[in-house]
Amino acid sequence: MSLKPAIVYLHGFNSSPRSLKANELRTWLPDLNPDIELLVPELGFDPTQAYQRASAVLTSVSGRPLGIIGSSLGGFYAAALSQQFGVPAALINPAVRPYDLLHDYLGPQHNPYTGEDYLLTVDHMAALRRLDPGVIRSPGKLLLLLQSGDETLDYRAALQRYPGSPAWIQAGGDHRFQNFDVVVPAILAFFAMTRRDTSPRG
Repeated sequence: MSLKPAIVYLHGFNSSPRSLKANELRTWLPDLNPDIELLVPELGFDPTQAYQRASAVLTSVSGRPLGIIGSSLGGFYAAALSQQFGVPAALINPAVRPYDLLHDYLGPQHNPYTGEDYLLTVDHMAALRRLDPGVIRSPGKLLLLLQSGDETLDYRAALQRYPGSPAWIQAGGDHRFQNFDVVVPAILAFFAMTRRDTSPRG
């Protein structure tokens, strides 16, 4: 009996499982492939905790066909987890070096989805730096989904960070990633193709 495939979606900074893309995936995936189970962990703001929570979800479904989708900061986590677990990942307008980017956000923060108020500190930046996967050993497992109009992140930074990874670059758009529905079938095809290409040969 074949095992039910699973996709783990990792949300971005000051977001939650109630984010727009997470809800869109809940709506679209049953039509695209009703066998897929979508898992969307609440990551929280602490990087170490976020990574542990995502790792725990991946461990809980190990042995099944898996894929990770990460948006923005979630894309950073997804890249690291892909290398650790050997799982294909789609990175949507990913944060490349969030420990540099988020220095501008140090201090009081408010998560509009959860209502949580917290303090973003230099210790969190140090934790993010420790999570950086360094040299990407399996660039073919990462699919970059980038829009040149991203007002938060320069899409070219992701191309420089992951030079050996396939990339889908769209002109215009924004950090939210407009017309997300168009790329979801391509993400599913990438996951299926990557799993086939890395499966043991008899």
